[in-house]
Amino acid sequence: MCGIVGYFGNKNAVQLLIKGLKRLEYRGYDSAGIAIMGNGSFTVTKKAGKVRDLESLVKDSSISGTVGIGHTRWATHGEPSDLNAHPHTDYTGKFTLIHNGIIENYTVLKKLLEKKGIGFQTQTDTEVLVQLISAIYHEEKTTFEQAVIIALQKVIGTYGVVIMCSDEPNQIIAARLGSPLVLGVGNGEYFLASDASPLVEYTRNVIYLEEGEILTVGDDGYQIRKLENNQKVDKKISQITLTLDEIEKGNFPHYMLKEIYEQEQTIVDTMRGRLILDEGTVHLGGIQDHLLRIERARHYYITACGTSWHAGLVGKYILEEFAGIPVHVEYASEFRYRELVIDSRSVVIAISQSGETADTLAAIQKAKERACLTFGICNVVGSSISRETDCGIYTHAGPEIGVASTKAFTAQLSVLYMLALYLGRKNGYSKKDGIELSHALHDLGDRVHDILNISDQILKVAEETVDADNYLYLGRGANFPVALEGALKLKEISYIHAEGYPAAEIKHGPIALIDDKMPVVFLAPHDQTYEKVLSNIQEVKARKGKIITFTDRITSDLEALSDHLIEVSVSHPRTFPILATIPLQLLAYHLAVLRGCDVDMPRNLAKSVTVE
Repeated sequence: MCGIVGYFGNKNAVQLLIKGLKRLEYRGYDSAGIAIMGNGSFTVTKKAGKVRDLESLVKDSSISGTVGIGHTRWATHGEPSDLNAHPHTDYTGKFTLIHNGIIENYTVLKKLLEKKGIGFQTQTDTEVLVQLISAIYHEEKTTFEQAVIIALQKVIGTYGVVIMCSDEPNQIIAARLGSPLVLGVGNGEYFLASDASPLVEYTRNVIYLEEGEILTVGDDGYQIRKLENNQKVDKKISQITLTLDEIEKGNFPHYMLKEIYEQEQTIVDTMRGRLILDEGTVHLGGIQDHLLRIERARHYYITACGTSWHAGLVGKYILEEFAGIPVHVEYASEFRYRELVIDSRSVVIAISQSGETADTLAAIQKAKERACLTFGICNVVGSSISRETDCGIYTHAGPEIGVASTKAFTAQLSVLYMLALYLGRKNGYSKKDGIELSHALHDLGDRVHDILNISDQILKVAEETVDADNYLYLGRGANFPVALEGALKLKEISYIHAEGYPAAEIKHGPIALIDDKMPVVFLAPHDQTYEKVLSNIQEVKARKGKIITFTDRITSDLEALSDHLIEVSVSHPRTFPILATIPLQLLAYHLAVLRGCDVDMPRNLAKSVTVE
């Protein structure tokens, strides 16, 4: 949610900031703006809508300067508008600020400032912060940096902020609490951003700000200190491996389609060097130091949000089946507030693509307060979750730009399958079964390739159901969470109402919705649930529902019942949940394109939810 860019150097900052904001569009936003410092004052330009609308405003202007900040806003307080867009400026015109996060006590602070005669132009919590900094600066006669420090000590909430002051034109100040910020270190120039994607074109050297740190960038370089005690922090420069090719669409019309096709490789990359085929087990280096505690744990909790929560549900099924381990799965937004039975004998597995999801980070903090072992499954090296957890496993899916998660989900499933296989082998899952499963996991790249080759078949399904107002997805066992994920993808990008259900549960209500206009997707692998799913298909057929069946083997009974029958190539029955995910992603994609939707940036959604 929201995106931050900043530049301090010797180049004209305008186009650098616009390009950086374009790199951050995938995060989701409704307005954009920049502020450029020049000749001892700054010029603010902001616009509701897309970055291209902002670009049109500045393209023909004479705005120039070598210091500047930019922002894409996802509205929380105050509607999307030109006025509410960032950057925000104080009542004196000396300060301008961009902010990710939420200032929870902004109403209290606003009333105090209004009593001082300070007027407000917007409905945002962010304007309160910039007015507070200005009031402290003028009333207490402090320095720019001291005013920022004092103000941040008065606010309650989360922030990633970058501030400029016209009295100090050769200085940028940034701070972080609960919202990520990264500093790019170039040759005599510095870059700031919410994540590394705007930086890769200019530098590989980065520093990730930790919670409660403040950064000052000026002519003498940069300095990082702790907000609480002003203690200087010496931080190691990290190297980012991200490439421009990874964050460009290439020859694909959308990032989402590119990322669906990348799964042929990303699943392989996630398991590379981890499968031990001859022994039917895996090596997971990121958790080696904590294996004894993991193996002896009494409670296992998986916590996540959205698509990652669906991955956690699949993880529950396979961990219980392969390893005989009871697993609880909790939305992170519920985990952080519920009274849970967790302690030092509990393992809490947190799953997040970005590693910055606010609710998941809060759940981790709660687990650590209860002395649990925290275990992250994350896609972004250097992210908050990867740093906050005791141990973890990276998914190696590469940057995911499309808002609707695709390759990150299957990479998360791949990690959970490997974890279940490892713990299963420790708990009695036979070597023979382990070898069969490990070879099937190793084979997933080829199976994905086969599925991608039937995209045209799935396009035909989309063409025949494009006018549907509702969709129903049904599965049993580990395929029930896949049904949930298929429905979520459809909702996210095509705006078709869709629901995922356990197949047997349709008789407990949803069957009332079925008529000849309702497409119903069935996940019907030939496993122990097949006969029961077949019975559910017959129930829908009797009510004239349009039946779309995904199966691992086409049979005459499925041919007789299905309006559309898609074969999902598998080499092991237990890998069906991973592979069946991909045609469901393609179905959502094709429907969204046919309906003229913005596939990569669906309305009202953000890629990474960094506020509660």
